[in-house]
Amino acid sequence: MEKIGTIVRFLDRYLEIDSIKDSSWNGLQYEGKQDIKKILFAADAGIEPFEKAVDLKANLIVVHHGLFWKSMSPCLVGVLQKRVRMLWTHGISLYAAHLPLDRHRVVGNNAQLLKLLRAGIRCEFCEIDGKYVGWIGGFNRAVSLQEIRKKLDQGLNTQCTVLPFGKKKVKTIAVVSGGGGRALHEAVSAGVDLFLTGEISEVYHAAKDVAINVIFGGHHATETLGVKALSELVRKKFKVETVFIDIPTGL
Repeated sequence: MEKIGTIVRFLDRYLEIDSIKDSSWNGLQYEGKQDIKKILFAADAGIEPFEKAVDLKANLIVVHHGLFWKSMSPCLVGVLQKRVRMLWTHGISLYAAHLPLDRHRVVGNNAQLLKLLRAGIRCEFCEIDGKYVGWIGGFNRAVSLQEIRKKLDQGLNTQCTVLPFGKKKVKTIAVVSGGGGRALHEAVSAGVDLFLTGEISEVYHAAKDVAINVIFGGHHATETLGVKALSELVRKKFKVETVFIDIPTGL
C-alpha cells in the first residue's frame, strides 16, 4: 500500500509533467482515497474504464487522455458530472499525462513504438512550442515495410493503413503517436524512409509526390504503449498492484 501523494510526486517528476505546454491539465485531475493498493492504467478516461476500475477494486486510474482540457468548460455538468461522480462515489483518483507521456524517452508512446519495432532512438522529432514530442529512429539493417506493418498490427492489436510510396526497405523512421499527421512535412525534411503516426489524415498525394512511406496505426492504438510501460515501472517501484487494460476504439 502507498499514499496517493507519494505516487503522484513520483509521476510528476519522472514524466516532467510541466516540461511542455499542453491542452491537457496534466497531473492529478481528481483526488480520491489516500491509500493506494491497486492502480489501473488505460489510454483514456471515461465511464467504461471507470467501471473496469470499480470491478477490479482499483484506487487510482492513470491515463493518457484525461477528463480536463484547457479548451473546455470547467463546469461539472452533463457527462463530465456523471464521470466525476463515479470517481467520487468510489473514492478513485485520476491522473493524466498527455504530451509528457508522448515525449518521454523511456516510457513514452513514441519511444515505445520504436522499441516495439526494435529501432534505436537517434534524435528528436516534431516540435511543439519549442519542445519535441516524437523521435526519429533507425534500424541496424533495413527492414521491409511489410515486416514493420506486421509488427505494428500484432503489437498494437490494430490494422494499420499504409501508403507505400517510398523505399521498399526502411532504415530510418520518424514517429509521433496519436494525431500527428501534420508532422509529415517534418518527416520529409528529415529525409526519413518512413513516417509513423496514429490518426489518418489526408496526405495521400503529398506523400506520393515526395515518395515517402506513411503508416497510420490508429490514434488509440499508438497511444497504448506508454501507459502500459508506465504500469510496469510503477509496479516495480511501489508496493502496489498495477493492471493495464485496453479498450480498443477502432479509431
